[in-house]
Amino acid sequence: MSNHPPPSQPQPAHRWESLAEQRIREAQAAGEFDHLPGFGQPIPGIDAPHDELWWVREKLKREQIAALPPALALRLDVQQTLERIANLASEADVRREVSRLNERIRQQSLGAAWGPPVDVQPLEIEDVLARYWRKPAT
Repeated sequence: MSNHPPPSQPQPAHRWESLAEQRIREAQAAGEFDHLPGFGQPIPGIDAPHDELWWVREKLKREQIAALPPALALRLDVQQTLERIANLASEADVRREVSRLNERIRQQSLGAAWGPPVDVQPLEIEDVLARYWRKPAT
């Protein structure tokens, strides 16, 4: 007669644990864990403060999903563009960048979007040149 209980009876927890450990050891011996992505690399964010929503942030980043409502994202876009303009080399580059920004503003204003309404207006290129861009010294 066998020492194993019939299949209809629950197995003791220590037997399942030892089976799992055995399978892990066999996989390690076969080298199945040797070439996993990130093997030998530090774990990203291991030293970061505890964040309960870490997985949400990672999912948003992986899927390239914006977490900001479009109106707020557009305001951020304007702010970042104006910061970049200060470092552009030529007036033509500034005009091109402001034109692209204005096109994004118009597109966002015309489309239906969730969140607060878009209240950002296209920028006047001459005003941007005067306020944010410094002509490089030659």
